Parts: sequence; structure tokens; C-alpha cells
Amino acid sequence: MKSTVETLSPTRVRLAIEVPFVELEPSLKKAYREIGSQVQVPGFRRGKVPTAVIDQRVGRGTVLNEAVQDAIPDNILTAVREHDLKTLGRPEVEITEFNDGDSLNFTAEMDVRPEITLPDASTIEVTVDELQIDESEIDEQVKNLRERFATLKTVERAAAEGDYVQIDLNATVDGEDVPGGQASNISHEVGSKQLLPGLDEAVVGLAAGESTTFTTQLVGGDFAGRDAEVAVTVRTVKEKELPELNDEFAQMASEFDTIEELRGDLRARVTQGKQVEQIYAARDKALAQLVEAAEVPAPEGVVREEVASRKQAMVDQLERIGASMEEYLAAEEKTEEQIDAELTEAATEGVKVQLLLDTLADAEDVQVSDDEFGHEIVHRAQRAGMAPQQYYDQLVRSGAAGAVFGDVRRGKALAAVMERITIKDSAGNEVTLDALRAANEAEHNHEH
Repeated sequence: MKSTVETLSPTRVRLAIEVPFVELEPSLKKAYREIGSQVQVPGFRRGKVPTAVIDQRVGRGTVLNEAVQDAIPDNILTAVREHDLKTLGRPEVEITEFNDGDSLNFTAEMDVRPEITLPDASTIEVTVDELQIDESEIDEQVKNLRERFATLKTVERAAAEGDYVQIDLNATVDGEDVPGGQASNISHEVGSKQLLPGLDEAVVGLAAGESTTFTTQLVGGDFAGRDAEVAVTVRTVKEKELPELNDEFAQMASEFDTIEELRGDLRARVTQGKQVEQIYAARDKALAQLVEAAEVPAPEGVVREEVASRKQAMVDQLERIGASMEEYLAAEEKTEEQIDAELTEAATEGVKVQLLLDTLADAEDVQVSDDEFGHEIVHRAQRAGMAPQQYYDQLVRSGAAGAVFGDVRRGKALAAVMERITIKDSAGNEVTLDALRAANEAEHNHEH
């Protein structure tokens, strides 16, 4: 095999490869074997059909074509190694010349990792918003905690917004029962808009034992789009009682003895959450600066593949909630071109960041231990709600284990950069990574 490489741009090359016919022999034999095992010819056992009969039955061209398709990937791989190319994405192959008995000539165009000159991370300085915590945010946290410990008490009065009611429902269209339109003894929070449109308004003012009817439009079933008459009967009315805010509440709802200690703990948690957000904002700004300083180019082919996969993910997500791309575009008041442009911009930035971090990881000789890789697998498996081994096997089957490994390596390279950059808030105070370390430590302990 002979190969030459031509640089089309800093991120794309074209390989011209020539494979002598004799080197195609193993692929040709394989093609005859595979096709021979699939064709049935009277008088011959399956898999024992002579090549001449296969040529006659299937055509020599079909066999040659199969052999060429088998030989191309291996030859590309050999040429890539020979020219020491760092390839990205899938190659675009074009057969330039091939006749039976002659050498196979083809080209393979592919994206390659560009040469990137890395800026010194210690010269990067970013500014993030100053940390501000309002007492009302702590009040909100306390309120949420009280809601969690609320009790329901039956009251002898009409239902009001915020109450819980036990109700019976019966929907009819033109006096006829709607299939599946009957339900008894359902618990419902008045004003939550969780059930049928019009129900909350109808229930307000009804006491236990009282009934009323209201009209609602049906969304599913045989009568979709039709107006239904719904009879609702209230069985009981319960009001939500929030526990009193005192030290007893603190002892019941937390490991603290006083409400002040509880508030202090909540303040610390809110503060840590905001500090972590600050660090994430700094990370994004630092990466943008580094990408710009290093003038990282984005390989078009990789960006195209990334856009296609992001778009597919969008379509899948919409399908899961029973919507289509058309409905989404209408709701967002956007055209498909606008979505494509947004995806392309995001994918371009994403690809540039990946290239930068890969180059950094190489420059720093970042290694990923089995332990670190395993930790990431456990983490992702938890998020996907799967057993780690099952998740890992699925990754290996789909060929995505390498991508996860790359993510971990890039994450380590990014962590090293974050240690070197200077982060200040808008008031000029230095921001450290302590909050992020503490959050990661807590998460790590939680997993073990």
C-alpha cells in the first residue's frame, strides 16, 4: 500500500491511498466466503459453492465491491498511523479508480486535531459576580422545610385555595359517561391546577358533602376536543397546618437544637451552592478566554456530526413527551434554520473546548486511573438509574466507553487549569475553589 497526505486546512486532510490488487486477496477470499455462505445453489452444500458459480449467480462485481468495502477501513488505519495523524470523526471516502485485477485507488478526507499553541493559564484572570445572599432566600428554605413537615387537619368549612380535598368525579358528554372519566376519593390540592381545567374554581366554596358541575375540554380519549360536563362531589376538606417555627421544629426537622443553628446551616448551604455557581461561571469564562487566546479552529466534519447528534437528541426528547419538532418550533416561534444556527454555534464552541482540553491533557501528560474511570461510571450509572456493570457493558457495546474516558481526562486537565487561573469577584475579592472541593468531597462520601 502507498499513501500520500494533503493538508486541506488546519483541521482537515485528504489521504490518497493505492492498494495493489494482490493486497486485496484476503478481503476477496473473505467476501467469497461470506457470500457463499448466504447463497443457495442446487447441487452444492451451503458454504461449498465454487467461486465461478458465485460469479455467475451473484456477479463478480458484487464480490469485488464487498472486498473493497472490507479493505478500505484497514488501509485508512495503516495510512493514519504511517503519517501520524490525530484523526477526528468519520472519514469521507471516494473510490477514484478500481478495475478487476488492478490496484484500488481511493481518497479519504477526514478531520484532524489541529496543532494548538497553548497560552499560559496563570496569565488568565476572570471576574465573576459578587456573592450576595438575601435573608429572604433563607426564609424560602425554612418555608420549604416547614411545608415538608406540614400536617393535614379536617375542617368543617368550605374549601379554599391551598386546602386539600377528597373528591369524586364523573365526566359525561351529552349525558353519556366518558370512558375512564369516573374517579372516586382522589386527593387534590385546591389551586394546584394538577387535574382538570376548571376544577379548582368549581371546588372553592364547597363544603364536605356538597356537589357542583363544571365544563372542561377533554384532551384525550374518544371524546378529545369535546366539552364534557363534570360532576364533582367533595367528601372532606382538610387544611394544611404548618409546624410552628421554634426550637422544637428545628429538633424535629434537622440535627440542630435551635432555629438559629438551623438557619445558620441553611445559610451555609445556600452560600456553598452560590460559591459553586461562581466557580462554574469562572470556568466558562476561562475556557472562552483560553479558546480565543489559542485561536482554536473547529473541524467542520466533527461539528456537523455533533450538530446532527444534538438535533437527534432534541427530537428524541420531544417524542418522549409526545411532541414534534414542528410543535416545538411553533411554541418557541423559531424556524428550523434558527435552531440549526444555534446548535451549530453551541457545537462549534463545544468542539473547540474539547480540542483545547485534549491538547492540554497531552501537554500535561494527564493519566486516568482505573479508580477515576470507575468513579465516573458509577456516577453516570446512578444518574441513568442503572447498575454500574450493566451501564458499563452498554457503553462498551455501543463503543462509547472511549468517549467517557476522554471526558474524564479532559475533566482532569480542566481541574489543573482552574488551579492556575485567577478568579476575582466584581468587588475585587479573590475567589478560591474551596467550595467546589467541599461539594465534590461531600458527593464522593455520599457515593461510598
